[in-house]
Amino acid sequence: MSRKPKSAALRELYDELIGEDPRKRAEYDDTLVSLEAAQLVYDMRTAAGLSQRELAKRVGTTASVICRLEDADYHGHTLALLNRIASALGRQIELRAVPREAA
Repeated sequence: MSRKPKSAALRELYDELIGEDPRKRAEYDDTLVSLEAAQLVYDMRTAAGLSQRELAKRVGTTASVICRLEDADYHGHTLALLNRIASALGRQIELRAVPREAA
């Protein structure tokens, strides 16, 4: 995937720190997906006007689990739990696969 940043300054940093290294690109892509999942949970929760504790109660888990899911450094998001959260908030998860960008 390796979605390079849009700003010139960040693209330059990306090229310098990640470049063509396949391992670093894979790690970067994985981090982006985790960040997007964390942001999604946070955005859904705050749009519903709920605290982490209130969302956890609706989902049938603990506030610490919701807190962990909203942490950008957490890499354990599961589709099942994201679906439970979305469902508890009257939403649904949609997935899509996109072509890899050329290097």
